[in-house]
Amino acid sequence: MTDRLGPLAAAGLVLLSPFCTGCASGEDPDGPPAASSPAVPTSADGLEALLVDEVPSGLPRVPDDELDPPAGEKTIDDVARYGTDAAEQRAVLTDYGYLRGWERFWKSGDALTSVFLDQFGDATGAATYAEDLARNDTEYYGGELDREPGDLPDGCVLMARDEPAPEHGFAGPAAFAWCAAGEFTVAVAAVSTDPTDARAEVTAVTVRQLGLLPSG
Repeated sequence: MTDRLGPLAAAGLVLLSPFCTGCASGEDPDGPPAASSPAVPTSADGLEALLVDEVPSGLPRVPDDELDPPAGEKTIDDVARYGTDAAEQRAVLTDYGYLRGWERFWKSGDALTSVFLDQFGDATGAATYAEDLARNDTEYYGGELDREPGDLPDGCVLMARDEPAPEHGFAGPAAFAWCAAGEFTVAVAAVSTDPTDARAEVTAVTVRQLGLLPSG
């Protein structure tokens, strides 16, 4: 069984801006056409197709069924069960407009990276969820939120914990990032042997994951 590191179910409102890669004015009309933005998912399979499939650290993917509960596709009921009161959590998620989610993990030894991608009915629900998730996870894991991390896009917050916390399932320094991008939220966490490495992993994975999402 693999140790799990990731967001807790949450329940503030901060509207955050969608992230867009390759958005530049004055493009050369004779140059190659810009890559089209992916379609907004209407199913779990469509959401899965938007997830990063590897991480800069080179950690190997953890098969979904080696985690408890399994990673991969997440329904509103799956996410609600992360909380102590599943019925209350489901009501909160319904208010957010939660549609679907997907989780993915990479691990080797004590090093661990996780990505949680969730989709909502609108940008307001996604932004509210991201804000509440960041606050709740920061309280749980311990640390200070950085609301203006210069190496992440606007609309992202970051939290780093330089000391190991075995009671929370990580044996080394950890970093966390939470972002809202349109109707999506992205939550990335990384555990490494060095705080700088953990932050670098979280930053690179978060930026790449945001760049794979529909641009709006």
